Amino acid sequence: MTGLRYLGSRLLGVLVTLLVSSFLVFASLYVAPGDPIDFLVQGRSPSPETIAAVKSQYGLDQPFLQQYWSWLTGILHGDLGRSFQFREDVGTLLGARLGTTLLLMAMSAVLITVVGLLAGIVGALTAGRVADKCVLVMTTFLAAVPSFVASILLISVFAVRLGWFPTFGAGAGLADRVYHLTLPAIALSLTFIALVARVTRSAMLEELGREHVEVSLSRGLPRRTVVRRHVLRNALGPITTISGLLVAGLLVSSAIVEEAFGLSGLGSLLVQSVDKGDFPVVQAIVLLVVLAFVLVNLLVDLLQPLIDPRVLAGEAAR
Repeated sequence: MTGLRYLGSRLLGVLVTLLVSSFLVFASLYVAPGDPIDFLVQGRSPSPETIAAVKSQYGLDQPFLQQYWSWLTGILHGDLGRSFQFREDVGTLLGARLGTTLLLMAMSAVLITVVGLLAGIVGALTAGRVADKCVLVMTTFLAAVPSFVASILLISVFAVRLGWFPTFGAGAGLADRVYHLTLPAIALSLTFIALVARVTRSAMLEELGREHVEVSLSRGLPRRTVVRRHVLRNALGPITTISGLLVAGLLVSSAIVEEAFGLSGLGSLLVQSVDKGDFPVVQAIVLLVVLAFVLVNLLVDLLQPLIDPRVLAGEAAR
């Protein structure tokens, strides 16, 4: 029953968050600079009848709450609206670009998880030594390098000078796409790798200093066993939380990298749509970002009891 109550509270929180977020995303249409009608008429001076027809076509002549309800029910039925700029369904537009962004995020997530965890573990287990100092220096440097700077450096060195990787495009076919997205994935993940490594190192150092760990080591248990069973497992809580938040944030950060490498993904589409005032596309992508954050947070919350059973114990004590 405690597990069901924990799950129910998290699902309820997800639904409330999505509902409130959807309202705020839709309301942004009315606080953003510019008027959708100005974009739709393309700078011409149409007659009042033409303006009324355009408003009717896009539902802009309805009251605010009615527009929101129509938009929300349309989303629940798979209708994300119609793009002002491309004159086609937003769902079709996003679907054509979603694959590139998802593959880029997946490759970046693997790099962040593997490299970040390994660097943090090495730093914690060699605290104060040369390896730990190297990890600290590298993570400090990487955390300060913006993704657009990393993109320029990677293109300059590995694409232009060495010619190992292409400078733009997403490729065709899985193997070719992975090849084309290697540099973008590295550029996107460098800062996140540094953050995960720092959190992993701090969490493991905290666990290494606990009394039960010192007692286990003093009794002669192998250090590798103690680290695996007591240190790393207990440190996974904060590591999982920060990793989940960072991976969800990849969708936002991918915009700059996609622009730098000429990728036709959701990030570049978001930049283009904001520049052109294509509100339906912007609203749909922002809603996808919110959905990604909420779902990743839900996944992290559901993993916490598996990592640390004391989470459910605390839930039962309430």
